[in-house]
Amino acid sequence: MSRSLSEFDTILDLCEDKHRRIVLAVLAEQQRSLTMDDLTKMVVKHDHQTPLTEISGEIVTRIKIGLRHAHIPKLEEAGLVDYDSDRQLVEPTAEFDRVEPHLSAILGADPELATSLWEERPACVTESNEDGEWTS
Repeated sequence: MSRSLSEFDTILDLCEDKHRRIVLAVLAEQQRSLTMDDLTKMVVKHDHQTPLTEISGEIVTRIKIGLRHAHIPKLEEAGLVDYDSDRQLVEPTAEFDRVEPHLSAILGADPELATSLWEERPACVTESNEDGEWTS
């Protein structure tokens, strides 16, 4: 099996889970490190299509635990992110940047992500720069 085929299979496997797809989409869009809290908020907002203030703490905790113990480690194992557990920071790697065009193509085919993920800007960003990109 060629490297590109096994790499593509790995990317497809990583995109199999909805919460990982949301995390990958947020990281691709933001192009910077994000805290576990920021990623949790984005997953919760996307999953429930409701203001965070209306979501139970139990749901938020369950999603955060899933990210911390399953999804982020899987992305880290694949070399797409580095996770600093002390600072609770998820950072895209050079490998993430390299495979981002493939990720974007797969994520762009997800009708749920395409229609609802970016209706509101992420809670972790506050304004746009002169190029129209969101900044913190």
